[in-house]
Amino acid sequence: MTPAEAATDSYELMLPDEAATARLGRRLARVAVRGDVIALRGDLGAGKTTFARAFIKALAASEEEAKEEVPSPTFSLVQVYPRQPADVWHIDLYRIEHIDEILELGLDEALADGIVLIEWPERMGKLLPPDRLDLRFEFAERAQGRRVRLEPASNWRRRIREALPNE
Repeated sequence: MTPAEAATDSYELMLPDEAATARLGRRLARVAVRGDVIALRGDLGAGKTTFARAFIKALAASEEEAKEEVPSPTFSLVQVYPRQPADVWHIDLYRIEHIDEILELGLDEALADGIVLIEWPERMGKLLPPDRLDLRFEFAERAQGRRVRLEPASNWRRRIREALPNE
């Protein structure tokens, strides 16, 4: 961890390819607990859904679950996956136009009992819980690469160090 990272409690990683993005998803899934919220920020195609797919598959209890298709919830808005330690709610708010629409998604239940992955979290405004892990995906200068900044709330800091010990 660099001095700048220690001061801001954020971490920046280079993700040279899709496999690296999936690896990050699997690593963070291993330290996720019931009640966690992960806000996935970034432009279209920046790696949010790739991360979410790997995260969800990493928590699969069976080979069948691991092979289950994990579509982007852009049109359905919410997909729920029975997993351990908690159901994973994959929410995509790209098509949300008004904050009132978010209240109809069952977010209270998700936040209380699940692990919540939210794409386009900025659309939640004040409804976005403060105790969360923000992942900011950006296109890197290289052709296929991505850069991700992890901005953990206090409940994530120790787990980030545990999940990414050599980063």
